[in-house]
Amino acid sequence: MTIKQKILIIEDERSISNFMDSVLTAHGFDTVTAQTGREGYSMISSHCPDLVILDLGLPDMDGMALIHSVREWTRLPIIVVSARSHERDKVEALDAGADDYITKPFGTSELLARIRTALRHSLNSDELAANNGVFTSGALTVDYNKHQVLVDGVNVHLTQNEFKIVSLLGRHAGKVLTYDYLLKEIWGPAAKGNNQVLRVHMANIRRKIEKNPAEPEYIFTEVGVGYRIAEPDR
Repeated sequence: MTIKQKILIIEDERSISNFMDSVLTAHGFDTVTAQTGREGYSMISSHCPDLVILDLGLPDMDGMALIHSVREWTRLPIIVVSARSHERDKVEALDAGADDYITKPFGTSELLARIRTALRHSLNSDELAANNGVFTSGALTVDYNKHQVLVDGVNVHLTQNEFKIVSLLGRHAGKVLTYDYLLKEIWGPAAKGNNQVLRVHMANIRRKIEKNPAEPEYIFTEVGVGYRIAEPDR
């Protein structure tokens, strides 16, 4: 089973939200929706989406403020989909940290193409690009394009958050990532200090990828600091 990429749609017009939800679901994405900025911001932390589609004209806040808040702690791809067509609005959103800007009304093909591009750019690693989006260390393979982790060529079926942990470690192979860094990148700043949730996920990951979880070959614990994945094959 391949892990579906999750997209959060923050849009208060239900007809547009339902349309995007149907299109994305039909093209193999997992979707969640929010009608307000505050609800959307909370769901970024709780659902850990791979990409956010954001309307600027939300009932409780301007979407621009949400972009600024999200950019304080994550480079999660954000695509603005807005009725605001003035060049000034587009420039402001892109300068604030949005990855792309689509003006309403929009076509299905354009939306899907922009999403694919933003997700592809979010890999953001020269090493991964040079290896076609694949990290390999011994029998362990992280396929970023297919959202799979394999051991000896067999998919170990990680959950979405388990995959996010392994993929993040793979992007920084050989380096120790602190508990707080991993928590912030995956669950947001509110998760800081909640090391127990990370330990539970890591225990599950090791049961799936290690021959002997007590003597790991791939992901190592730096006691009191964080985790490190083995160096990639050269």
